[in-house]
Amino acid sequence: MVNEKRLIESFMELVRIDSISREERNLADFLIEKLEDLGLEVIVDQAGEKVKSNSGNIIARLRGNIKKATPVMFSAHMDTVVPGKNIKPVCDGEKIISDGKTILGADDKAAIAALFEVLHIIKKNNIPCGDIEIVFSICEEIGLKGAKNLDISSLNAQMGFVLDAGGQVGKIITTAPSQNSLEITIYGKSAHAGSNPEEGINAIQVAGFALSRMKLGRIDEETTANIGIISGGKATNIIPDEVTLKGEIRSRKEEKLEKYTERLKTIIEDTAQEFKAKAEVKINREYSCYNLSSDDQVVKTSMKAVKNMGLSPELCPSGGGSDANIFNKKGFPSVVLAIGMEKVHTVDEYILVKNLKNTAQCVLSIINTVTSGEN
Repeated sequence: MVNEKRLIESFMELVRIDSISREERNLADFLIEKLEDLGLEVIVDQAGEKVKSNSGNIIARLRGNIKKATPVMFSAHMDTVVPGKNIKPVCDGEKIISDGKTILGADDKAAIAALFEVLHIIKKNNIPCGDIEIVFSICEEIGLKGAKNLDISSLNAQMGFVLDAGGQVGKIITTAPSQNSLEITIYGKSAHAGSNPEEGINAIQVAGFALSRMKLGRIDEETTANIGIISGGKATNIIPDEVTLKGEIRSRKEEKLEKYTERLKTIIEDTAQEFKAKAEVKINREYSCYNLSSDDQVVKTSMKAVKNMGLSPELCPSGGGSDANIFNKKGFPSVVLAIGMEKVHTVDEYILVKNLKNTAQCVLSIINTVTSGEN
């Protein structure tokens, strides 16, 4: 039932609309018009004002014609990473890429295109279904800020399907990590680098020693750590008296997350003390982990829907966070589904046309599964 030509054209049109984080308004306006043309009820919340975006989250509702069917929610995010302006998609018939100067934006506009294709199919063919809610969130790429400011109580759905994972369609993310962000400031003492360096305390050197004592990257199969930004110093002839490091720690186990966060904090503070410097460590919980089992209704529904497509469902953990972390934390059971996007967040990002089609088919299969009561 999927119209391949319409689906590709929809995706190509979506990625041409710039929507980097906090600048989603043009895309939001486009989506609102399309949703209303398809007969959905649409509201835009006030999340944008809270996170300094020029748009809020879009919440749309399609009233179903099967009252007893469980209402469900599908979600995708509107924002993209950089370089994400003036995207020029190229399709060779089997694969869609950018021109190599920007990302493609399949993360997450492939999901948006698939959802619109499903809505077209439902409306044109009067497909039996219960109520369907769609959430298009803002600022997902910069800390899940849209989802954090979404009022979950405004939804009637009983479970959610977040279309936002790489890998082949059929992959179901049931476990994802918690994340702590770190902002570390080391205070040394300035001095002239040529005349009297002995009187200074080099904050960058202190940071270097601290970093050499940290284990970064893969800590174990459930835990990772990274220092991604270092900034400090004023001039080459001044001993730097301040340096800032920003990083993160993730783990699918809370106790591991807290243990390793404390370990890094101790390394930083002990190293600073050794050099007679001072250290300030700010720790912020960005999002919390979720762990769903194969017995959870949203997982069973996903697995059944994938099987009904003739594919083999694969339950997988993830090392990344998504809006599903926030939804689950708020008590709204949600899984993340793979949509076939590859090499995301790079200029080599691409998606195969068959995966665009399979994503739309998967959404249709979920709706059919729920409507028929097979779940």
